[in-house]
Amino acid sequence: MQRQTTRQRERLGSCVLVCTNDRDSEYACCGDVGAEETLAAVKSWLRERGAFWSPVGVTTTGCLGLCSEDGAAIAIQPRDEWYADVTPEDVPELLEREFGPNADSIDQRAVDADGSDSLGATHPDD
Repeated sequence: MQRQTTRQRERLGSCVLVCTNDRDSEYACCGDVGAEETLAAVKSWLRERGAFWSPVGVTTTGCLGLCSEDGAAIAIQPRDEWYADVTPEDVPELLEREFGPNADSIDQRAVDADGSDSLGATHPDD
């Protein structure tokens, strides 16, 4: 076993987790509502900006607990940002909000319209 924490922390600023869980159930799951297409949209957006795998990783996951019939679930770590109902069409806006239009704010938290981030800190220059 080799611990690779330092190496990954130096290489990656964030990781986008996309739920692709598919289950045989009466309940909605991301795999049934376009998760693979949403995953492809995330990868494409990051590749177009030269930010795929370094400094942003993309990983598929099992259930993130945000299942719905309206889209896939996405978490962005270590930012601790969680999104539900994400469709491929939502990806550009979501990732631009998180990382900036050119994926140049990898190490900053998302900023809401009122200028505050998810922790309530105000960022008037963003």
